[in-house]
Amino acid sequence: MTCQLSHGVCKTVRRLVLRDHWPNCPKGGDVSDYLDAGHTREDLDALIEQAKTYTPGTTGTAPGTKPIKAHGGEALKHMTFAPIKYVVPSVIVEGLTILAGKPKLGKSWLMLHAAIAVARGGFTLGNIHCIEGDVLYCSLEDNQRRLQSRMTKLLGMVPDWPKRFHYFTLSDDFPRLNNGGLDWLKEWIDSVPEPRLIVIDTFTTVRAQKKGNQPNYDADYESGKELQKLANERGIAIVIVYHLRKADADDAYDTINATLGLTGVVDSVLMTSGSVTLFGRGRDLVEIEKGLEFNKNACTWTIMGDAAAIRLTKEREVILDALEEAGGPLGPNQIAAATGMKATNIRKLLGKLLKENPPLIKKAGYGKYEKV
Repeated sequence: MTCQLSHGVCKTVRRLVLRDHWPNCPKGGDVSDYLDAGHTREDLDALIEQAKTYTPGTTGTAPGTKPIKAHGGEALKHMTFAPIKYVVPSVIVEGLTILAGKPKLGKSWLMLHAAIAVARGGFTLGNIHCIEGDVLYCSLEDNQRRLQSRMTKLLGMVPDWPKRFHYFTLSDDFPRLNNGGLDWLKEWIDSVPEPRLIVIDTFTTVRAQKKGNQPNYDADYESGKELQKLANERGIAIVIVYHLRKADADDAYDTINATLGLTGVVDSVLMTSGSVTLFGRGRDLVEIEKGLEFNKNACTWTIMGDAAAIRLTKEREVILDALEEAGGPLGPNQIAAATGMKATNIRKLLGKLLKENPPLIKKAGYGKYEKV
């Protein structure tokens, strides 16, 4: 086949030939790059003469590559897969998870305690038991002194700290994910017998930097996609810690301070609302809404139960306290004025309090209630 560069062989074919026979061909490279590198037209003619026959104007499969073939549904039906791995049962599942919350409200304490629990096969969030495995905790906004102080607070007088707990800190100069950081994570995974959990606190320290005028959505998506792929290929959990926006939203998950490019690529989303609720949803995670309590002395979080039930219990207590302080019967509107709650919610709760066995309140005239 004779090459006239601009006539006999199309641009796509020339690019495919160069990619096959020129190891240093840049991504998207073409004849101009080949000539700029010191080669001649005669060199290119010789490559094309030696290459497989191409039909000008067509693409097809490049030499040395496998043809694309879709998978069959019948084969998928009979495949078997390992069960989904829950690293922190009911809360953190294998894959990529984002944990978001407002600054200084204990996200790092929550994840550090969970990491320690996994590294030694212990408990976290109260009574949740974790299967033991190797953990990498990337505390990328703290130095070793601060990390040691936090672990001492959480481990107390335990003589032996977990050997399966590994870490990087601020002083390690952890590179951006697209500049060697991903390779660091892969090397760690390959260096331990049972990799189970990686925590990146915070994600903004390692996310890939934007390329020129690249949209934020694309930059966020690219930053998370390689992590998500790594987590799923290796069957581990990777948790990235993030912040919430200051602005409120109808959907609590919309307050995460990231584009849909990042929240869309992760497998699971966890977020703390204020300091009392843990929300979670994901592809393999059953949606959760749990009440949380933070012990300021021990710096540990405990799941107290379903958030809705806890909220109801607290609201009932507020109503009972208002009736007791009043020293006499009150109506729903008066209770609302005293507590700041909505009168419609108060009417519903008053009805439930009347049905308690034994009842906690009683009617005292039309539309009035008092504590028993």
